[in-house]
Amino acid sequence: MSVALRIGAAAFAITVAGLVLNGAGGARAAAADGGATQSVFARGRYLVVIGACNDCHTPGWRESDGSLPPSRWLTGSRIGFRGDWGTSYPVNLRLEFQALGEDQWVLAVRTRGGHPPMIWHDLRALTVADRHAIFAFIHSLGPAGVPAPAAIPPWREPSTPYVETRPRNPSPP
Repeated sequence: MSVALRIGAAAFAITVAGLVLNGAGGARAAAADGGATQSVFARGRYLVVIGACNDCHTPGWRESDGSLPPSRWLTGSRIGFRGDWGTSYPVNLRLEFQALGEDQWVLAVRTRGGHPPMIWHDLRALTVADRHAIFAFIHSLGPAGVPAPAAIPPWREPSTPYVETRPRNPSPP
């Protein structure tokens, strides 16, 4: 699924405006995170938005047309994605990044696979500097929310809402 197809010109304009308008918040985060610069946080925020991280990891993102405040970003979801692998849930990145070190995140991007629809293969195309910027931005948001549900094997029916991702053939006419 192409990011370019999912992020339109309006989302890009909102992102740029958000980066400009929220510069002061990035400066506070940079000071609190000890060393990362405002430009690193801005780059991380930009990559999170254009990388469509919020599409799955932020409840209500799509319904809000991308207008949720960063305080609500990346808290995971109880809506699963069900396929041949079972049912997986978008993790709460804000809790995950508090538990991970930056080097662990960079290693995970380089080596991890995992359940669809997570696009680990696309993350591997990022530069090391971009991976660090994403980590710095998400880590600066601080912990929020609750952990997402654990993955469910294919033979178990999920008890939460889910999106069916198995290809289906149309019924013959």
